[in-house]
Amino acid sequence: MTAKVDFDFGGAQVLVTGGSNGIGLGIARAFAESNAQVTVTGRRGSAAEYESDLTGFDYRRAEMTDGEGLEALAASFDRLDVLVNNAGGSLMAEDEWQPEVFERAISLHLFGSFRLAVALRDRISRSSIEGGGSVLNMASMSAFRAVTVVPGYGAAKAAIVQMTKNMAAAWALDNVRVNAGAPGIIHSNMTAGMIGTPFEEPETERTPMKRWGTPEDVAPLYLFLASPAARYITGQTICVDGGQSVS
Repeated sequence: MTAKVDFDFGGAQVLVTGGSNGIGLGIARAFAESNAQVTVTGRRGSAAEYESDLTGFDYRRAEMTDGEGLEALAASFDRLDVLVNNAGGSLMAEDEWQPEVFERAISLHLFGSFRLAVALRDRISRSSIEGGGSVLNMASMSAFRAVTVVPGYGAAKAAIVQMTKNMAAAWALDNVRVNAGAPGIIHSNMTAGMIGTPFEEPETERTPMKRWGTPEDVAPLYLFLASPAARYITGQTICVDGGQSVS
């Protein structure tokens, strides 16, 4: 027998940054299938420029390192129920051990998420979802252990865990809950280059389930955290990693 949990976000407005592919697209699709009105962001000029089918989403071009652009994005919403701070990417090919690349990695993953959440807090606080509106951040297993090829990415993701705690504590009485997911090895555009490399086998070996995850493995956590079922949960980072964090 297979148990199935359905969520209904009918009437809810959801913004998923970096929702044009990978984990972000999986989360965006899950919210859309649960009847939410979903806006996704990407770096290209239009939704038609992506290989993925973005039909049904409101697409906005956004660069997470552009502070003024993020302020304008936030101002374009009259209301918002859920912000999923997902956008990001590995700068491994540019060598994150170079200080200027390390700094860009921090800016891309941490500063942009912070700026957008702060800019949208008041709109999210007016959500009518039972338990409040949600800011849902994207951490990573690299927040908890060394991944030496991406020191900037890992440092930013560790900071996101702490940022999630502080936002949750500061906004708990403002009808805003703040949580995060920490995915393990997940098939996406960002990780495609790792397949077949010396990196892959050690990562799957240290994962008790012995497999890569998919965006569809991650998305249900974000639906749950934004739903009334999680109305007493805030400040948490929940691992979605096939057990890697306990191995």
